[in-house]
Amino acid sequence: MSELTRSQREFRAAMANLSAAVNVVTTDGPHGLAGITVSAACSVTDSPPTVLVCVNRESRSREVLVANGRLCVNVLGTDHEDLAMHFAGATRVPTAERFTADDWDLETEGVPVLRGAPASLVGRIVAEQGQGSHSVLFVEVEKVLTSAESGALVYFQRRFHNLAAQPVSA
Repeated sequence: MSELTRSQREFRAAMANLSAAVNVVTTDGPHGLAGITVSAACSVTDSPPTVLVCVNRESRSREVLVANGRLCVNVLGTDHEDLAMHFAGATRVPTAERFTADDWDLETEGVPVLRGAPASLVGRIVAEQGQGSHSVLFVEVEKVLTSAESGALVYFQRRFHNLAAQPVSA
């Protein structure tokens, strides 16, 4: 890998100061089981409900996600930092073993859904756009699952942080 330019270093430093939700994007189907940790995911529109997910083009998981065509964006909660690390590839836990815990519903939706996640968005990839080193996947959401009163796992300044849920005042 070549040395980063000044512009790239400045951009990366700025993006480290952009708080982001941590998600594990999962898929299963004829092309296999896969999952990857991403912080670049967001809402696009509610008509029809659509999210976008950015995935590095070099990632093996990207190939499987696109080939299967269906996925789940699992928004991680405060107790999911270990999962984030596993699916980021930081722990060297093989892909198949990442899904063996009872945390996963592998049957109901046809793609792995994280039980108790603050939110899980099951959908179909309807478009893909390449931009630099990444693919932007547009996912039309077919089903939404939420868990009330769970906190959030966020990524800020290159570290994970827990954000506790606060009760809504009347």
